Amino acid sequence: MENLHRRGLMYVLSSPSGAGKTTITRALLQKNEDLQLSISATTRKRRAGEGQGQDYYFVTPDDFRDMVDNGEMLEHAKVFDNYYGTPRAPVEEALSNGKDVIFDIDWQGTQQLADLAREDLVTVFILPPTRSALEARLRNRSKDTRESESDIRGRMSKAADEMSHYSEYDYVIINKDIEAATAKAQLILDGERLKRHRTLGLSEFVRGLKEGL
Repeated sequence: MENLHRRGLMYVLSSPSGAGKTTITRALLQKNEDLQLSISATTRKRRAGEGQGQDYYFVTPDDFRDMVDNGEMLEHAKVFDNYYGTPRAPVEEALSNGKDVIFDIDWQGTQQLADLAREDLVTVFILPPTRSALEARLRNRSKDTRESESDIRGRMSKAADEMSHYSEYDYVIINKDIEAATAKAQLILDGERLKRHRTLGLSEFVRGLKEGL
């Protein structure tokens, strides 16, 4: 038993802006001590209250390009005129130590992760219950973020393209109620953790059992 250990998994939640992925991500992090957030690097400007290395790694465009060229990114994408990417080293360290890593990324980043490490990857797409509900959430959020009407229209337009990629994901959750959606995301995580290929040393363990019979 002492040689049995679980390899961590990469748990991706994607959705159009306002559909709930960030809220669900935060709830899962609170409930799971062995789950950690993947901190992205970005070229966008830091917003009030955001911390370096806590919310994002804020880097210059030149530094970002160097990280990509040196193979230090698991994935990267351009979103709303800024670049975002996942540094490779902290994710690989977590997986090796049996920790799960949750990602709040879009479909472009998810495709890149799938190309690199499909066996470690579990993907979930969050959909809003209706288009009007999505717009209402964006307008409500804009009160805090101070986004303009044109920003909201831009996000709604982009949402249509993002939602067209739902079929590329392992699971889909329709977020009618945030607590119910979070519970479904937790069930998916629990089930995926139990998959046979994530338990390392299992073949040797079974061989030992057979030899003792």
